Parts: sequence; structure tokens; C-alpha cells
Amino acid sequence: MFDTAKAFSGFSVDDVAAAREFYGGTLGVEVEERNGMLTLRLAPGKEVLVYPKGDAHVPAEFTVLNFPVPEIEAAVDRLAAAGVAFERYEGVDERGVFRLGGPLIAWFKDPAGNVLSVLEQG
Repeated sequence: MFDTAKAFSGFSVDDVAAAREFYGGTLGVEVEERNGMLTLRLAPGKEVLVYPKGDAHVPAEFTVLNFPVPEIEAAVDRLAAAGVAFERYEGVDERGVFRLGGPLIAWFKDPAGNVLSVLEQG
């Protein structure tokens, strides 16, 4: 019924230029802009569509994108040095890392308020 090999996910932002700078500049993700939308190229064959919704945008309150990292503390330090602020949910330590079960994870938001994370996978 569907070509699942070509399926992809996406989420909205309120400012495509700010998203492009954040994902491409701050996070170092390969970004392509076409037709007023962004494609985040995460790995060969793994893309995420970022599309504008302007004033109609409502930030996702759940994690829309996870970035696996080999060492959570190093990733948190690099992101914090780049100006990224970490969310302070219940169970998160002073560095912004959740350590109460499951993988070590730290949540942060893009300029549109969408929730992202880095999580340790060793």
C-alpha cells in the first residue's frame, strides 16, 4: 500500500530562517532549503522535513528528534557552549541530564519550542 522505504517524518516551526541557523549552525546538521521548507539530512536515507506554520505553529510538547551520542556529558557541554539551554523536567540533574532510569538523556528546544534530545548510546 505504501512505499515505507521512502517514508519520512516532519514537524513544524514558526520561523524557517531561525530553524535553518539552529539545525545547520548550532547543531551541525546538513540542511537543505527548498520551496520554503527544510530537509534535515541526518544520515544516508534518513531525512526529516521541517515546514513553516507561522502563527499557527504550536510547539511539540514531546520529543520530535533524538540525537544519539556516545557520551552525554560531552554532548551537553558542547551544546551548552553553543548557547543551548536544557529543559529542567522532574528528575533532571543540575547539568540537565535525566539519570533516573533508561538511557541518560538531556532535553532541549529548537527556536520554535519543539523538544529535542541527546541520549547516550554507548
